[in-house]
Amino acid sequence: MTDRGPEPASAESALYVFAVCEAPDPAAFAGLPGVAAGAPLRRLRFGELTAIVQTVRAADFTDEAWQVRMSERDELERYARAHHDVVSAAAAVCPTVPLPLATLYHGEERARQALVEETGRFLAALRRTAGHAEWGVKVYAAAPSVPEPVPAPHPQGAPGARTRPAPGAGLAYLERKRGAQARRERRHDDSLRLAETVDAAFLNLAAAGRRLRLHAPEPGGKARAQVLNATYLVAEHRRTELDALARTLRDATGARIDVSGPWVPYSFVGEV
Repeated sequence: MTDRGPEPASAESALYVFAVCEAPDPAAFAGLPGVAAGAPLRRLRFGELTAIVQTVRAADFTDEAWQVRMSERDELERYARAHHDVVSAAAAVCPTVPLPLATLYHGEERARQALVEETGRFLAALRRTAGHAEWGVKVYAAAPSVPEPVPAPHPQGAPGARTRPAPGAGLAYLERKRGAQARRERRHDDSLRLAETVDAAFLNLAAAGRRLRLHAPEPGGKARAQVLNATYLVAEHRRTELDALARTLRDATGARIDVSGPWVPYSFVGEV
């Protein structure tokens, strides 16, 4: 539980905070259950900003209960989706700062006090992300045009006979090994250049960007290797330019470039 006080008793309620925004229309949240069925979503005003909140049972969000819930994939997905639905509804009607999953306080006054202390950060995040959306970009290197050569099998002699390597066989083997290593190094260098090229191009268009951890290749080794996993904060009026840039880069590099979005700018509200 996110708070500065001791964990509440199981019979008490807590206040779940989804997001902070300027002046959300309550109609935007009509029909959304939030994370607690039966408890309405409501607005909590603090200073010049508003938080979207919901009263929940504190016992459902103790550290122990939350750890159990997080270990169950379906349950985690359900809560994450419910949280995201509320944040997205707020972002659809006004600039919004999403708060992390399971942000809770021990009562309305504790929540208001904590949120007021963060007002400066919230305002900076709202100014930064207003009129922008987050876009994900994943880049996969083109498959090699020339497959790795398969080493020639050793000649088989008569059963029980000892064969002697052909003259120069050892040198040829070392040359093949060196050639394979050189090809791997070239592919690695090419991948780095591809990632830098694509990243620089999107950063030139975006207001900000973040590079994320690369995904591991799928089992089997036949899928293209991912060379860039990034997210960018892009002004809404530049959506057409974003699509055009992705097409241009695909044609120029031959790489697979997947673009996803628009998303609420989760990745760019914690850096201010």
